[in-house]
Amino acid sequence: MAEPVSGGTTFNPVDDKVDFPREEERVLRYWQEIDAFHTANKLAAGRPKFNFYDGPPFATGLPHYGHILAGTIKDVVTRYAYQTGHDVERRFGWDCHGLPIEYEIDKTNNIKHLNDVLEMGISVYNEKCRDIVMRYSSEWRTIVARTGRWIDFDNDYKTLNTSYMETLWWIFKQLHGKGLVYRGFQVMPYSMACTTPVSNFEANLNYKDVTDPAVYVAFRCIEEPLEMVAWTTTPWTLPSNLALIVNPDFVYVVLHHVQRDANYVVAECRVESFCNETRFVMDKDVRITRKLKGSELIGKRYEPIFDYHVSEPGFTEEQRAASYVIVGDAMVTSDAGSGIVHCAPYYGEEDMKVCKRHGILRGALPDLVDESGRFRSHLPQIGGMYIKDADTEIKRLLKERSRLVHAGSVVHSYPFCWRSDTPLIYRAVSCWFIKVEEYREDILKCVEQTHWVPSFVKDKRFRNWIADARDWCVSRNRFWGTPIPLWVSDDYSQIVCIGSIEELERLSGRKITDLHRHYVDDIEIPDPRGPSYKPLRRIPEIFDCWYESGSMPYAKMHYPFENSDKFKDVFPADFVAEGLDQTRGWFYTLMVLSTHLFNAPAFKNIIVNGLVLASDGKKMSKRLKNFADPVEVINQYGADSVRLYLISSPVVRAEPLRFVTDGVRGILKDVILPWFHAYRFLVQEASRYELLSGRRFVPSTEATLESPCVMDLWLHSITQELIGNVHKEMGAYRLYNVLPHLLDFLEQLTNWYIRINRERMRGAFGQEDSFISLSSLYSSLDAFTRLMSMFAPFTSEMIYTNLKRASSSKPSDSVHFEMLPRVSGAVDEEITRKVRIMQQVILLGRTVRERRRVSLKTPIAGLKVIHENEQVLSAVRELETWVKDELNVMNIEYSRDVSCISCQITPNFKVLGSRLGTSMKQVGAAIKAMSKSEIAAFESNGGADIQGHHITIEDVVITRCIDTSSLSNANLDGDSNREVTVLLDFTYDESLQWMACAREISNRIQKLRKELRLSVNDKVALYIKPSVDVFEQISLQKDYLVKTLRHDVSLCHELPSGNRVYSTSFVLGDHDFTIGIELCE
Repeated sequence: MAEPVSGGTTFNPVDDKVDFPREEERVLRYWQEIDAFHTANKLAAGRPKFNFYDGPPFATGLPHYGHILAGTIKDVVTRYAYQTGHDVERRFGWDCHGLPIEYEIDKTNNIKHLNDVLEMGISVYNEKCRDIVMRYSSEWRTIVARTGRWIDFDNDYKTLNTSYMETLWWIFKQLHGKGLVYRGFQVMPYSMACTTPVSNFEANLNYKDVTDPAVYVAFRCIEEPLEMVAWTTTPWTLPSNLALIVNPDFVYVVLHHVQRDANYVVAECRVESFCNETRFVMDKDVRITRKLKGSELIGKRYEPIFDYHVSEPGFTEEQRAASYVIVGDAMVTSDAGSGIVHCAPYYGEEDMKVCKRHGILRGALPDLVDESGRFRSHLPQIGGMYIKDADTEIKRLLKERSRLVHAGSVVHSYPFCWRSDTPLIYRAVSCWFIKVEEYREDILKCVEQTHWVPSFVKDKRFRNWIADARDWCVSRNRFWGTPIPLWVSDDYSQIVCIGSIEELERLSGRKITDLHRHYVDDIEIPDPRGPSYKPLRRIPEIFDCWYESGSMPYAKMHYPFENSDKFKDVFPADFVAEGLDQTRGWFYTLMVLSTHLFNAPAFKNIIVNGLVLASDGKKMSKRLKNFADPVEVINQYGADSVRLYLISSPVVRAEPLRFVTDGVRGILKDVILPWFHAYRFLVQEASRYELLSGRRFVPSTEATLESPCVMDLWLHSITQELIGNVHKEMGAYRLYNVLPHLLDFLEQLTNWYIRINRERMRGAFGQEDSFISLSSLYSSLDAFTRLMSMFAPFTSEMIYTNLKRASSSKPSDSVHFEMLPRVSGAVDEEITRKVRIMQQVILLGRTVRERRRVSLKTPIAGLKVIHENEQVLSAVRELETWVKDELNVMNIEYSRDVSCISCQITPNFKVLGSRLGTSMKQVGAAIKAMSKSEIAAFESNGGADIQGHHITIEDVVITRCIDTSSLSNANLDGDSNREVTVLLDFTYDESLQWMACAREISNRIQKLRKELRLSVNDKVALYIKPSVDVFEQISLQKDYLVKTLRHDVSLCHELPSGNRVYSTSFVLGDHDFTIGIELCE
């Protein structure tokens, strides 16, 4: 069982107080000393691979809670994979290109226009971008390590590396070769701040509620005195108007405005809303003089309000003849506006489609707005104005020309640039697209092969997004990024897609060392038609940075130029994880590219987390300072507390989390500290065991399994159950189900096993029993600590470092090198049931005591346990010793007489409502009408058939309560739940009084020991000096005092004197007491 102690105790002593953040820093230093991460990787060599892809962040900002959350989720899952026998590559990556980098340079250098970059020089501009790419990389490395995440920064991948960029070229050539790439002139979401189009999915990343102008504008018909009233929230588009659209199936009315002598035309279905908004009173300000079908309006011509287009050189006579006409289209709806839509084809996607469909467009139009969102400088009145600022001037001009019917405002959801946080517009631009719309079904088939947690993100969001996905605009009119490798002739009749550095070198005769624009823009290659044609030059666009991150499975390996033999072993990923916003970002681009390249998903399993918000529910903002700095929170409460707070929150179910610092403090208090105190208690009592027995503590699982004590077998059983549940839920990537199991077990361990077996472990029933209970505690605490190592890596390491000193096998240098425990025995359902019933009895008893305001320190006369089932009573009877101790009760009676108990059953409407539908009312009434005996049978059978529906225990709520009118004695009080009923007898007598007094004296002595900071190994003498009148009564309680204090006690009339005697006096009731502790040599 144990070997003799030789020199010191097995465990290092543990202080009663610990500074967890400082302990975590000590663990960090230890990991550095043993090179823990790299050592772990070496130990995993030869194991089965677990493939993990880490989405690349930008290093131009510091990590925030969203990064810490996603990083924690990734760390938990990859640690689990490692500790279940896998080799896991955990490689960090960086997004280095695109708008986030350029935007920073533009702000710093006051760059407002593309021409500003050209004047600076693309070479200078790009090198400025390169200089800031890794601005905060060292801070990232420090903070990520401080959160406990193990990730390889030394072997990171960067999207700016030439090898990475070359793979991007290879991928694009594959897509181009499959006919998946085309050039189109389309209306696209456009960022004025970044002077580039963005993709449709990027436009969906950042919607905000904004207030915009809402104006009704009158367009005068040429043939007859009618004024077509159109409604718009973008007055700045009116100078580019080319057509008006009506719905041919609508009925339109002519509203004669008496004071203005104007005949306004609006849809009949919008008249009421129109009058409400304009405050026109029917039959006073306006009256209906005529009705006509929308089809009757088609073909009518009207006067342009502004002649900017007409005066532009590129606006041909043919184009003018085709413009300023009313067309009919079903795109006009009845839910807003006037039923007439003003059409500016260069600034509206539907506008462009309608104009093409009806032959309005007769070639390229003059674009009145420049790349930065300003009206071109030569335009009168509005030239040089930012389009949104021009709204006010345009309204003034409309009013001046008697074309403004009404000016109001509207609050609506509007897309903002995800990078610059400025409003997007829709603008016709020439772009390069990757086909998606034709391949939605293929992508969806790949999506079906993936497992999403939570599943609703896949079923309701991602699938729907793919089903409506548009072709992907993959080009950006910018500078810092991977150049699109298309070399073209001036008329685009010749297009050559380059797929490698070697190919470009061969065609150009130039040595290539870098693929950025300032290295390749001037490179020309021969026209395939022959030397008589001008050489081909590269198009100016670069790739969307989402294309770069979506290519990471291949580009990080420089596939296919290197590692082609390894690629099949690491694709697709076993696991990826990011935030909910990435369903329209990284997850989407990963899936599109993997489908196009290999007709396969890029990943198998995915965890999607929600958004971390400030405590007020708003987005975290440095400007508003509405959140606590993550580093400060970690330094105050520890990284483990932050990790557990995040992982135990709704955010791992893809729901939002309002981050509250008190929540982190709560985790420290309710999880970390109880865990630590359980560990400290084990160390303290194991050391006591070694001191008293003279033998070294070597825990034995066999001792637990052969224990005659039910509580030891129960602890072993629930430990096995915990291990099984953790593997089950982690295997399904349901992190939100794992921590509840772990935290419930911690509650069972600390507040039940340790609490009610404390005296056993302290040797109250002999050294053999002490050893068995300590072995049981050690085994379960060790398993719990290993299982928690994924979630709380620092605390686990700290505890494991000491616990392993008692291991009978050769321990690892780190808990993170260890494999997680596996189930090694069956769960004993019967023991679990018995202990659960005992716990319910104790909890109900505590509730009654609290209600009566009778402290647990005060003994009470009796307890009656009531249940009609003898098996329930037998379970309590078997464990009654612990019930007596926990409830401080003298006697326990058992009864099957339930006449004093009233019982009520009600349907669980939340569960049954959706299932039963219209039958709910009938079934609900039948459930409520069940008699006491029917309820008992229902419980015994686990359910019943009611009104043709099978109803289970989970479908109902059963409540029990004691009928107080049946209790004849006012000293009786009780409570009940679904498990059992208890009745407590609070009749008080003198013997109970002196027992309560003895308990309080014991507590005072323990408190004095603590104040003197005495350990269990310190040799002391204990003294009690009661007042003379109660000396005899206290003498009768000496056996109890010796048992609870685990030390001999001397009752005396005077305490010994001397400077080694410490004492304190107090009054209990009307009696004086003095207690003393003498320090012995």
